[in-house]
Amino acid sequence: MTQGTTYLELSEDDGAAHKFYEVTVAGTVVDIRYGRIGTDGARQTSTFPTVEKAEAAAAKKIGEKVRKGYAPAVMGARAPRSITRRAVASAPSTARATAPVLWRFRTASSAFGIHIDGDRCWVGNQSGDVFSLGHDGSVLSRFQLPEGVKCLVADDFWIYAGCDDGSVYDLSGKIPHAAYRIDEDVDIYWLDIHEGVLAVSDAGGRLVVIDHEEEHQWSRNSPGSGAWMVRSDADAVYHGHSAGVTAYAADGGRELWNTKTPGAVLFGWQEADHVYAGTGRHAVHKITKADGRVAADYRCDTAVYSCATAPGGRYVFAGDSASSVYCFAADGTRLWKLGTGCGSALSMQYRDERLYIVTTDGTLACIDATEQAITAAQGGVVPTVVDVKASAALPVATPTTAVATTTSVGSGTVVECVDDHGRLRVRVVSGGFQSGWNVQFPRDMRVVGARYVVEELHETSRGFYRVRGEIKRLV
Repeated sequence: MTQGTTYLELSEDDGAAHKFYEVTVAGTVVDIRYGRIGTDGARQTSTFPTVEKAEAAAAKKIGEKVRKGYAPAVMGARAPRSITRRAVASAPSTARATAPVLWRFRTASSAFGIHIDGDRCWVGNQSGDVFSLGHDGSVLSRFQLPEGVKCLVADDFWIYAGCDDGSVYDLSGKIPHAAYRIDEDVDIYWLDIHEGVLAVSDAGGRLVVIDHEEEHQWSRNSPGSGAWMVRSDADAVYHGHSAGVTAYAADGGRELWNTKTPGAVLFGWQEADHVYAGTGRHAVHKITKADGRVAADYRCDTAVYSCATAPGGRYVFAGDSASSVYCFAADGTRLWKLGTGCGSALSMQYRDERLYIVTTDGTLACIDATEQAITAAQGGVVPTVVDVKASAALPVATPTTAVATTTSVGSGTVVECVDDHGRLRVRVVSGGFQSGWNVQFPRDMRVVGARYVVEELHETSRGFYRVRGEIKRLV
């Protein structure tokens, strides 16, 4: 292309039809802007040694997008994707004492996304920020995604952020990339992933299941609307909505059971044999996965925004709309209730005698849930809270479709993008792997005939490989 601006939109009706890609060349500077239609999107700027090289680089980028289905368009002619943000109110706590918060990190925007593993604590907020912290509260990394984060979910090693732009970003590497794109008619509320299969619940009470190639598997309309809960395992998908919880067989979506709850389901958690549904009628219900029977109830004082358990359901935790957190014994006995001091918990997770919460004011807080600390807090004695701050020098990683190149395979594995009857697939070239299996691979990086070096490939029980680590194009 020559100097000026080229504006493209994805012309295929495949679930990503609300994406734009804009390239502007001004002298030796190439500015690329991309994202969901109706937003400013993300931006990348590159400077080249000559005008000719800048124009050639821009033309190459445009050509790649056109080959993927993008076409010239008029900006503003297409409506943006429908987005419903969760409307939540947070009242002051009615608890007599405050929880023993060890440290807290304020992200500056309401946060729904949380994931806690052995190494890191993850938080994602409605501004699209995702941070990872150590268990001591030190800030380790930051990602900036194009849209607000609905939730964070883990699937073995992989960490995913489901966002308002309809993309699900893989955060497992240094640079985030879009691993799934969800149909534009799905107004996303929540999602879960099990062995690469994505389950999405939406504003209308629909459940949509997508495989590792972003291809639709099945969908169901549950009896209620506003489906904030979806949890998956090898056997079923458990869908919580305004009328209760419905379980569908993972293979094919046959309804297994439907359990009505007194109030609308606002959050869900799962253990091996049970799902836990927090409701607007001040309770968490423990539901048996095998038959949908309610095994126990955990009564709170106001609407339940979030819940979690200790391993095996030994303890059940809940966060309410009045900035309090609760702990119950497995049989439903309330053990304690304490104020958070930082808003209502929108998501939570328990690990190693600590309760981690993310709240309406955008805080990730670490609560000492040991018996000694709770007893002291009930008596008014709490530790001095450490307010964690991110360093101004912390690098910010943003999604990109650019791929680093290499001339060496080294210890990596070679995969190749092929045209399989009109669909771009990625297959393994290196020996020792199933040659007919597909590789779950970022769609924006796929160029037919190109070969790539990946750090690791992991086999799944569903007959495909997943990439772990860095991806480089082999040249």
